[in-house]
Amino acid sequence: MKIVIADQLPASAADLLRAEGWTVTERAAGPADTLAADLADAEGLIVRSATRVTAEVLAAAPRLRVVARAGTGVDNVDLEAASARGVLVLNAPGATSVSVAEHACALMLALTRSVARADAQMKAGVWDKAGLRGAELKGKTLGVVGFGRIGRELARRAAAFDMSVVAYDPFIAEQVAADLGVELVTLDELCAQADFISLHLPSTETTRGLVDRAFLARCRPKVRIINTARGDLVDEAALTEGLSSGQVGGAGLDVFRNEPSPDAALTGLPQVVATPHIAASTAEAQELVGVDAATSVREFLSTGIVRNAVNYPSVAPEEVKRLQPYVRLAEGLGGILGQLARGRPHTVGLRYYGALADGSTEMLAGAALVGLFRHVLSSEATLVNARTVAAQRGLEVIESRSSRPRNFTGLISLKLHTNAGELWAEGAVFEPDSPRLVRLDDVEVEVPLEGTLIVIRNQDRPGVIGEIGSILGRHDINIAAFALGRGAAGAVGVIRVESHPSPAQDVEIGSTVIEEIQRVPAISSAAVVRC
Repeated sequence: MKIVIADQLPASAADLLRAEGWTVTERAAGPADTLAADLADAEGLIVRSATRVTAEVLAAAPRLRVVARAGTGVDNVDLEAASARGVLVLNAPGATSVSVAEHACALMLALTRSVARADAQMKAGVWDKAGLRGAELKGKTLGVVGFGRIGRELARRAAAFDMSVVAYDPFIAEQVAADLGVELVTLDELCAQADFISLHLPSTETTRGLVDRAFLARCRPKVRIINTARGDLVDEAALTEGLSSGQVGGAGLDVFRNEPSPDAALTGLPQVVATPHIAASTAEAQELVGVDAATSVREFLSTGIVRNAVNYPSVAPEEVKRLQPYVRLAEGLGGILGQLARGRPHTVGLRYYGALADGSTEMLAGAALVGLFRHVLSSEATLVNARTVAAQRGLEVIESRSSRPRNFTGLISLKLHTNAGELWAEGAVFEPDSPRLVRLDDVEVEVPLEGTLIVIRNQDRPGVIGEIGSILGRHDINIAAFALGRGAAGAVGVIRVESHPSPAQDVEIGSTVIEEIQRVPAISSAAVVRC
């Protein structure tokens, strides 16, 4: 068996594979044509970030069974092409968590003790003790935004400094945080309490630009911002203004919107400690990430065990074909409840009816979780690792089956239990392979799970539909479909909208539109859901 290591990895990674008696070809990142030649008879490929695994590269590797990314992100791997060819794609999440958490601590210390400024002055022959008076971390409050692996590692280290830690993460169970002595709070509460705010979020539609002028205005005066996650989480112009005005006391930044040429107006400020995206660049992390990737490849090729897969579930092709429309349905239902949820989830309940009551439902449960997590975790949750992600976040998944007829060949019922109550959605697949929402909470509605939806809850009074139509019309938004149902607590409406005059499924609904709808007296809530 032949394995190609396309980017530089520690020798221990190659040694682990050679110990199996396999041939290991190590090469520096280079032209795609030479990589294709090396892969002609290879069954495994390990890359870091330099090598791009394109559809063309995959097409030149007829025996390739697995690609492993020695790191977390797989932006350099064509996942669609790999899945189409049946090539498993693996990554090595968590291997750099300790290094990144320690770097966040280093930035906090550097800010509080003016380490960079003191060093520069000493090198310039300046001895200025009075101008470099610092502060202790002890007794300060750290706000961790995003309580995944890295956030939890940071919390452990902050506790050793006798800091109080609060965290914001709408998709983490309270018990997970409580076990670390951390209080889960809302984002507004975190801003009001924290002396330091450290970001540990993926870059998604909802997190990009999170730290903007409004965010900083809600923070305590002289707050210090730490970012070792993604550069586009921060509106750098707003941060520069906050630092210059004194609202922000300092910033420790390892990532930037423009790399490797960050905004000098920001990095040049004396209150900023900047590093060139090196949080994960430690000897230990790079050793571990290489060994993790090699271990995953070895286990898959030698025993069939799949670890850290990001693209492909282990399901027979004929079963995949049968379940595919219901996979889209489950993901759509999860996406709806994930976007409508206002409380912190602790349990997901799935119930399968009709034809779905028999056979494997692993793909369906995974798809529902992927939809649920999509808007907060980006690509971290996939069909094959969704249960693991749920378990890490303390989210219990309960499945059940029923042979009771429900007027559909197959129906999925999804309930999301949160500390603020329950959300309930049901869906079925209509011909030809069209997933549709058929129930929301206790109200029967029917609308295709596609495009942009507005979900409203209102008192059952005349004229509500007309008022909503008038508001959308003033904003040049067409109503493509309108499903309205009545329940014990009132009416629920699901509106599929599109732009005018050129219909588009990704029409943007601004906050102004939703605010106008919510001002209608009979409307109790309105929210945008993107399928």
